[in-house]
Amino acid sequence: MKKIVSQVKDYFITGNKYIFLFATLFTALAVFTNYYFGLNKFIYRLNEPLQYAGWYIVFLVAFSFCYLLQKIVARSTIFQHKKFVALLLVAPAIFAWKMVAEVDFDFSIDFFKNEYWNAVVYWPFKVIVITAMLYFVHRFFDRGAPFYGATLKGFSARPYVVMLLIMIPLIAAASTQKDFLSMYPRMQNVEYLLQPEKGWYKLLYELSYGLDFFSIELFFRGFLVLAFAKWAGRDSILPMAIFYCTIHFGKPMGECISSYFGGMILGVVAYHTRSITGGFMVHVGIAWLMELGGYLGHLLLQ
Repeated sequence: MKKIVSQVKDYFITGNKYIFLFATLFTALAVFTNYYFGLNKFIYRLNEPLQYAGWYIVFLVAFSFCYLLQKIVARSTIFQHKKFVALLLVAPAIFAWKMVAEVDFDFSIDFFKNEYWNAVVYWPFKVIVITAMLYFVHRFFDRGAPFYGATLKGFSARPYVVMLLIMIPLIAAASTQKDFLSMYPRMQNVEYLLQPEKGWYKLLYELSYGLDFFSIELFFRGFLVLAFAKWAGRDSILPMAIFYCTIHFGKPMGECISSYFGGMILGVVAYHTRSITGGFMVHVGIAWLMELGGYLGHLLLQ
């Protein structure tokens, strides 16, 4: 744990202060624009092709802004690399698909069962597709290199358990807030589809939900940090964190803001360990703690 704290501290102390300041102000403006003007709600009111275009533009602007800062402020030459530019354009396209893709399989003639199983399949299906997309990108751009941090080599669970323990009181406090309880637990979105006695249905739903965070870590900490580090080194962390913040635009504002700083911390960990395993453990652990907080928060309101 001390090693991780030292690495994070070093990242903030030795990084370019001007780039960090401008990037943080840009992120704050993006968050304000979304929550004041309802940017994400506007995008989701569009038809599917325009939704895709809308998210692609949001992600491209968010992701490229910090790299442009590096070019202007730090005189970076990364835009001279054609593969870097290609990946810069490809990355938002991959995640924009994840934001708008629907899952609609015919599992049953029973409406409620069909809706439930589509909800359960929703995340694993997207994990498979995102992983496949990144596999082909890896084959084309990074053949011979490890697959974007998907490894257990050198992994120790202890520091990540400590991180989760630190998060418990923060999540407990958030679980008393109305905006948090309107979002969590995610199970409340499909609860009407279930028979009360079938508790394993709820467990299956939560396991499916947790699996989604593998693709999140693979994409953001694996792909956006480790693939781009070839050209930018640890300067690949901040652009990833801004991008990561924008995918939280539909979440409670506090969660969205914290994702910017949390994304940086997980990015530092992935950059130094060359692994997404610890980040996945922390991420899915926080997600399930938030689910638990949502359940308990609703019980207290009854």
